[in-house]
Amino acid sequence: MAVLSIVELSNNGGIKKSSLEAVCFAKKLDNDVYSFSPMLLNEKEVDQLGTYGSKFFVKLKKNLDIVFQLTEIIKKYNINYIVFPKSNLSHHYAARLSIKLSFSIINNIYSVPEKENGNLMIKTSIFSGKAFSNLMLSDSNAIFLINKSSVLLSESIESIKTLDSMELNESNSYYDSIKILDKKNISGSIQLNEADIVVSAGRGMKGPENWENIERLASLLNAATACSKPVSDMGWRPHHEHVGQTGIKISPSLYIAVGISGAIQHLAGVGNSKVIVVINNDPDAPFFNSADYGIIGDAFEVVPKLVSLLEKNYG
Repeated sequence: MAVLSIVELSNNGGIKKSSLEAVCFAKKLDNDVYSFSPMLLNEKEVDQLGTYGSKFFVKLKKNLDIVFQLTEIIKKYNINYIVFPKSNLSHHYAARLSIKLSFSIINNIYSVPEKENGNLMIKTSIFSGKAFSNLMLSDSNAIFLINKSSVLLSESIESIKTLDSMELNESNSYYDSIKILDKKNISGSIQLNEADIVVSAGRGMKGPENWENIERLASLLNAATACSKPVSDMGWRPHHEHVGQTGIKISPSLYIAVGISGAIQHLAGVGNSKVIVVINNDPDAPFFNSADYGIIGDAFEVVPKLVSLLEKNYG
């Protein structure tokens, strides 16, 4: 049996943490871990995959359809399981591969599977993170889409071997008739769906002019900023910061919610966070029921004190 982990790069450079988690997840399934990236990796990045347990890295062959390449790799190296870190890109590839190879596909995986009577028991989140299900996988071929932070990063150092691209038929390229006119890279801010810490705020901030301390707190924590749906709908913050059922779904190690009541639609997007801290002046705010830690107080007093404390000790 062999496992293939799919690796993505962040917009700011370097391998995404969620992709390294995919390698560690694959290593838990089997020792023979192959890695492949739809993006071009440098030698240092390939070596990093070996640090987390990958034995083989299969080079990308440019100008050929990614799913076609993955299909050939899976057949050539007798891959049984494919592990994707959850992203828009991975959903696209995983769905096509599942149909093309007749592999089972399991989404929203929350932890490393356990073996029971020769089968894999897999824990997944369902109903927008409000419940969990335990699935028994008897199929020997499957595609896993794992949530961020579903496995702890652990070094399992392997001497990684780079495999040259197999001889693929160039005529299978889907890109012969496609011309790239322009390419723009997003840089600067931390990607929300990759952030380990997220500082989010809602209507309790009373206006867009009051976000300075939220942004400062996020900067001191090396965190991404997020917001509730009403905030983005009113134009206080950009729509790409909206987390919730109809926005981005995240699962950081730490989620700090400031001035957010905690409607069920918001919880659907952040419920998989490892630790949730809520700051709200309403002791009956429903968010406190889902919080690991809560501070009942005025955000305009609590947040500046947190910022001052962090600046004093780490600024």
